[in-house]
Amino acid sequence: MTRTLLATVAALTMTSTPPEAAAQHAAAPPASASAEAAAPASGTFDWHTYTGAAGTRRYRLFVPAGLQASRPAPLVVMLHGCTQDPDDFARGTRFNHAAAEAGVLVAWPEQPAAHQPMKCWSWYDPGHQSAGRGEPALIAGITREVMASHGVDSARVYIAGVSAGAAMAVNTAASHPALYAAVAAHSGAPYRAASDVPHALAVMRTGTPDPAILAYALQDALGGRAMPLFAIHGAADAVLAPINSRQLAAQWAGVLRLRSAAPERLTDGGLGVERSRWSGADGKPVVELMIVERLGHAWSGGSPQGTYTDPRGPDASKAILRFFLDR
Repeated sequence: MTRTLLATVAALTMTSTPPEAAAQHAAAPPASASAEAAAPASGTFDWHTYTGAAGTRRYRLFVPAGLQASRPAPLVVMLHGCTQDPDDFARGTRFNHAAAEAGVLVAWPEQPAAHQPMKCWSWYDPGHQSAGRGEPALIAGITREVMASHGVDSARVYIAGVSAGAAMAVNTAASHPALYAAVAAHSGAPYRAASDVPHALAVMRTGTPDPAILAYALQDALGGRAMPLFAIHGAADAVLAPINSRQLAAQWAGVLRLRSAAPERLTDGGLGVERSRWSGADGKPVVELMIVERLGHAWSGGSPQGTYTDPRGPDASKAILRFFLDR
C-alpha cells in the first residue's frame, strides 16, 4: 500500500459510524446551510490565510463583539476532526456562542482535502509531532498571527480539538509548551501514541501497549512545564476506544507528578459521567478526565447542525472553556 492509501484507510476508520452508534451522530447539514450559523450575531466569523515556512492554511477567526484593545482577550484554537471543516465543527460544538459570552477569540484552522484526502490532521506521522515543522508549526503559526493582529493575552492561549483534531491539539500543545497555557482533547489519543498509519489503527482500537514510553516522550516535550489538560471521551466510542483518553490523562498526570483523587460519579445532560481529577501541590486540578456513559464518537452536548455530535451528555464546549479560563 502507498502512504496515501494507508492514510485514506485510517481516515475512513476514524470517521466511520458503527450501526449501534448511528443515532448519536448527526447527518451532515445540507450544502445550503449558512456558514454564518456557526457564529452568533454578537461577533464576526471571517476567513483568513496563514503562510509560513511549514506551508499555507486557511482558518476561520471568531472575534466577539465589544472587545477592547486595552483589555487583552483569551484565544482558543479549535481543530476539527476527519471529514469536517471549521464551519461544520463550529456549528456542531456551538463553541463560538460560549466564547461570545466569555469574550474569547476562537481560531479554527482548516485541514483541506488537498493535504489529506479525508481532511484528517496527520497526528500519527512523526513529521507532524514536533515543533518547527509540519502541521504543529502551521497551527502555532496561525496562533501567533492571531496574537499579533488582535489584542490577545499571551498568558491565556489555549488549544482543543476532536478525534484526529484532538490528537493534533495534543501534538501541538506538547511541542509548543511556551505558547499554549492548556490543552483539551475530545475523543483523542496520547501524545506520540503512533508513528505510522498501521500503528495508529491499532492504537485506536486498543490504546498503546506501552504507556511508559509515551511518558518519556511527553516529559521531553514539556520540559518541566505544568500544562493543564482536559480530556473527555464517550464510553461507547467504537471508532477510537476510550482507553486512549484514559492513557492520555495518565500520561499527563504521571509526567507532572500530580496527586489523584477518587473518581466522581455524576449525571449531566441525561448521561452518567465518571470524572477523575489530578491536582498539584496547591490542590487545584491540573488534569481532568470525563468518561461519558453511552456516548459514542461524538461531541458531547453538541448541536445536530454539525456532524459527529450528540445533544446528550455534558456540554463539552462549556466544560472546556470553563477549564481553560479557570487557570
